[in-house]
Amino acid sequence: MARTPSNMLPLGTLAPKFSLADTIANRTIALTEYKGAKGTVIMFICNHCPFVIHVNPMLVKLANTYQEKGIAFIAISSNDVEKYPQDAPDLMKQVGLKEKYPFPYLYDETQEVAKAYDAACTPDFYLFDSDLKLFYRGQLDDSRPQNGKPLTGKDLMEAIDALLQNKPLDTVQKPSLGCNIKWK
Repeated sequence: MARTPSNMLPLGTLAPKFSLADTIANRTIALTEYKGAKGTVIMFICNHCPFVIHVNPMLVKLANTYQEKGIAFIAISSNDVEKYPQDAPDLMKQVGLKEKYPFPYLYDETQEVAKAYDAACTPDFYLFDSDLKLFYRGQLDDSRPQNGKPLTGKDLMEAIDALLQNKPLDTVQKPSLGCNIKWK
């Protein structure tokens, strides 16, 4: 398992627009139509990454907590499914249903969306405000598979709470760490 950090897209960056297939609901999701009234979390994840498997329960918990507060959650997988068939769209749907994802799980077949976001790893987290300007990018928390630290979602939760309360957020944000995106 490669330990790859986030590239840390500059704060204030406008979210690149996209329209991708939701593997769970079998429909197309456009960012401009699905964005949250108060903010949007975009997560680059995949099926097989041990870092993502480790954080899945917290992703579901956070989405269930914050979606009712106006924060939309969107997951995107950009991995090359020819070399990594376990990340294919039909299996994405199975994982999304098994994990009870309360958010769309989109397939970025061309990898253009991952490139536009400068995504580097799974999981990679981005929090945009209501105007789709980047407010936070970085880690979920300090927990990693087998490091013994509890899974809390602390960093992302603090960022979402600050956004909801119109409070500034520390510009020093820790990058996420996970498996590298499997590029074609």
